[in-house]
Amino acid sequence: MKWRVILEPDPETGDWAIWCPELPGCTSAGESEEEALENIKEAIQLYLQPESIQLAPGAIAREIILS
Repeated sequence: MKWRVILEPDPETGDWAIWCPELPGCTSAGESEEEALENIKEAIQLYLQPESIQLAPGAIAREIILS
């Protein structure tokens, strides 16, 4: 899968912030562009990992499709 990521340099520290616009809250950072790119790969993998959801008794889980 390909994901668009945005790299932003910090002018004070020289570090790089990186985030994925399609995945709200999926961010990372690194001391270099390369490190930031490696870190966001791990962040995206963790973001996309399915979690089990605890449902209340009688609750129903459904999937919907948006067009």
